Amino acid sequence: MRRTLALTTAAAVLAGLGATAYATTPTADRTKPASRPLAGLRILLSNDDSMRAAKASNSDGLGLYELRRAMCAAGADVVVMAPWQVQSGKGTAVTNGGVLTAQRRTALPAGYENDCVGAPSGGAVFGVCLGEGGCAPDSPSATPADTVKLALRGGLTAKVGWRGAPDLVLTGINSGPNIAASVNDSGTVGAAVAAIDQEVPAIAFSSSGDESQLYFPRENYRAHAEFGARFVAGLKERGLLTSAFALKVDYPDVSAGQRAGAPVWTRVGDGAVVYHAYEQRGSGDAFDITLGLCEGDESEGECVENRADADSTWLLGEGHVTVAPITWDRTYGTPVDARRELKAVQRYVEREAPRP
Repeated sequence: MRRTLALTTAAAVLAGLGATAYATTPTADRTKPASRPLAGLRILLSNDDSMRAAKASNSDGLGLYELRRAMCAAGADVVVMAPWQVQSGKGTAVTNGGVLTAQRRTALPAGYENDCVGAPSGGAVFGVCLGEGGCAPDSPSATPADTVKLALRGGLTAKVGWRGAPDLVLTGINSGPNIAASVNDSGTVGAAVAAIDQEVPAIAFSSSGDESQLYFPRENYRAHAEFGARFVAGLKERGLLTSAFALKVDYPDVSAGQRAGAPVWTRVGDGAVVYHAYEQRGSGDAFDITLGLCEGDESEGECVENRADADSTWLLGEGHVTVAPITWDRTYGTPVDARRELKAVQRYVEREAPRP
């Protein structure tokens, strides 16, 4: 069965599928790192949800601030360059002309002001808009891939004085999962692909919403961010931060107190969870863009999932953290490069990665 949802009421489903988020009062820390395993690591942080963190749904960048918080607590030097406006569903799109402005945010969301004060770059946060003369509330936004390309091709040097590339690019935490067919549309994943295009290691993080997939609890972001810091530390310790491929890490809903299952090495599913649908207005030329929602009992069509190791199956059906390798190479049948690195990362995920 399929359901078609009004875009105004279901946009957040696709968001994770590409969504948006905003901040409230932070909860108490669950676990503070006993050490600083990421000390000396320079991290560029971006997303596709923007750097605003102002919506009640927690879908426009709250996850970015939770990830920034966790990485700084683990000792990393973090700089944010993220889209000025929500850019969910932009994939790897770039802007081909004009001017980009990287404007520093001085008043951060409540509760996140002091997370990175001890870091060399102070946890600087920049929003990137189109046009010159400053970014206004309604300024058009750079895409997720724009922000990463700008940062790596001179933006970080100009704004915070970094010489050379960062050690790692992190994207997210996205509001909603990026799984199955939606991965192709994901700006969160697209920004990570932009990083490995420049031979910088990258990881894309996305978290599930609550049962409605219209609200994205802080608890999910925080659990994912704290797991993410330990996950990155394990990769760093083993010398497994690679630019041969990006990693996509999706976290299940734990907001009702359930515990996330252990990380599972998956493939991107070949079915759909949500999809774009188009409804003609009468007999005219206009079509409304809506979202179709797959209910999970289809026997044919784009909603059918044929892979037993699909990310969607393990995340939504089994409640596990899912990890999948992503590459920029769209050439069908290309032999797998970096096979040894791929196997080493898979072994880490399956046998040695931290448990939620």
